[in-house]
Amino acid sequence: MLSIVQAAGWPIWPLVIASIVALALIIERFVSLKTAKIAPPRLLDEAIAVSRTAVPVPDVVTQLEQNSALGAILASGLRALNIDPRCSEAELRATLEGAGRSVAHQLEKYLNALATIASAAPLMGLFGTVIGMIEIFGSQASGSLGAAGAGNPAQLAHGISVALYNTAFGLIIAVPSLIFWRYFRGRVDEYLLTLELAAERFARHLATLRR
Repeated sequence: MLSIVQAAGWPIWPLVIASIVALALIIERFVSLKTAKIAPPRLLDEAIAVSRTAVPVPDVVTQLEQNSALGAILASGLRALNIDPRCSEAELRATLEGAGRSVAHQLEKYLNALATIASAAPLMGLFGTVIGMIEIFGSQASGSLGAAGAGNPAQLAHGISVALYNTAFGLIIAVPSLIFWRYFRGRVDEYLLTLELAAERFARHLATLRR
């Protein structure tokens, strides 16, 4: 690996950094977007069961909030009723929507950075290709001054390796980054739909509880 980096020249270092950042973002998203941390399957039914006859005490609401992203949304509605038992249904829905927007922002965290790497990596690879081409032409220009006019073979080979390695490395980074970005984007959209439906059902439950 070190020999490849040396052969690719200094333009590959931004690509190396981009690859490390992309790998870190992918691992972080895999850990953060687990179903247990976002929308546990039975949490909504349990929250409805606990609050079927009365609004739970603040300690129970806090435990629900810390359970998951869905728990934070459901807890926001219960906390609104704890603060103002007479709050309107519209106010309850507005509270749930506000908590949902906050959760959506957390779910989409780092996705723009991953998409940026997927878009920028080929361009950084192209930059390395241009640097390699410049070295190739430079070797030909310096060789034309000699008697044979054959150029500098070592510099020519180095320029070709810089051009090819950077192009390949840029694509190697861009393709997986794009694949994982699309995967995480679809996963987040699926979670958001699940959270929206759960919040709608819980809002109807809270409206009944409020009466």
